[in-house]
Amino acid sequence: MTTAEHELPVGPAQAELAARLHALDEQPLAERADGYVQLHDEMRDRLEGGDAAGTQA
Repeated sequence: MTTAEHELPVGPAQAELAARLHALDEQPLAERADGYVQLHDEMRDRLEGGDAAGTQA
């Protein structure tokens, strides 16, 4: 089996994240670190916002 046979289908959100990660990996280390911090903060805000919306009655 090849790696492709084990991969899950990729939707638009996953493709966008993969593109952002690839772009970050191409940057110099200092810029890359800042980019990862920004991405982390965005993802945390989305996850925490989703939890709050899901727990309201």
